[in-house]
Amino acid sequence: MIPGRLSDIQRLAWLRLARTETVGPVAFDHLLARYGTPERALSALPDLSRKGGRAVPLTLPPREAIERELEAGEKLGARLICGCEPDFPPRLAALDPPPPVLWALGRAELLSEPSIAIVGARIASAAGQRLARQLATDLGTAGYVVVSGMARGIDGAAHEGSLTTGAVAVLGGGVGDIYPPEHDRLHARLAAEGCVVSESAPDRRAQAKDFPRRNRVISGLSLGVVVVEAELKSGSLITARLAAEQGRDVFAVPGSPLDPRSKGTNDLIRQGAILCEGAEDVLRSLAGEARLRERDRAYEAEPPSDLDPDALRERVAALLSPTPVPRNDLIRAVAAPTSAVMAALVELSLAGRAEFLDGGLVARP
Repeated sequence: MIPGRLSDIQRLAWLRLARTETVGPVAFDHLLARYGTPERALSALPDLSRKGGRAVPLTLPPREAIERELEAGEKLGARLICGCEPDFPPRLAALDPPPPVLWALGRAELLSEPSIAIVGARIASAAGQRLARQLATDLGTAGYVVVSGMARGIDGAAHEGSLTTGAVAVLGGGVGDIYPPEHDRLHARLAAEGCVVSESAPDRRAQAKDFPRRNRVISGLSLGVVVVEAELKSGSLITARLAAEQGRDVFAVPGSPLDPRSKGTNDLIRQGAILCEGAEDVLRSLAGEARLRERDRAYEAEPPSDLDPDALRERVAALLSPTPVPRNDLIRAVAAPTSAVMAALVELSLAGRAEFLDGGLVARP
């Protein structure tokens, strides 16, 4: 489907396809690519499900239910942004696959600004909350929107520190679902001064299955994710893993080995996350990423005449060791275009001389 602003009829069909049972982001993306428009995809769905061996015929969401969702959003003052529209956040649009729809309450333009996520423990220490609040303030002063999940603890502190400079809250439930209840005033301020966003219908109450999707949007909106405190099994670590898979920087604040809330962040650092003791660590890394992007654009505009693919491949191989290293660090060390280094890594991987690992890491087998 050609990107552009949708009509009311097209918007209804788009949302109806996104809300159809068993149609997640992957299926939505495939159906749209195959049929061109959500209307054609909706028409084809019952036959497709029958051919696939579905025992019970697939029932499409009633048109009335979709109209009720649109009315609920309008009543709250929220906006529906569909994945093909020009104001859909560009970093989310670049995901494979992107979320089909977003509901935004407040300043939706913040979703396209350079942003950093700050996440962490719900039952956070006073020191952790103070650090998250200060990080958010400093990053906001440096020009970054701060994204978090409006949970208790670290999330709430991050929002408080960034309300005056740009704050985005991504919810598991709808944009009208205030959870935890004690964050009612925070929610009101975020809706008025920042932005509250969700993939879910505006009046949907959050369920456990909604939070992995919420975490994917948090990391997807951001250039990097800072984890302040997290136990070894926590949603914050899921957000960090998703960020690494999306090619985002992952930062972790170190802590005492005696505090269970530091186990997760210390383990992230052990796995290659960037150690973060303050905003300057985040800003330094982002400045390096920006220089890489500028250099790549210059290479693409005028490729260096002396770039020998065979020599580059061997330079990359020589820098690898059994100790995993972030791919971005390797690209910096080689000082060659990202696309060329990745091509070399793929060739080395096919030859058994390099191994791609989880979290954006690479090593010599």
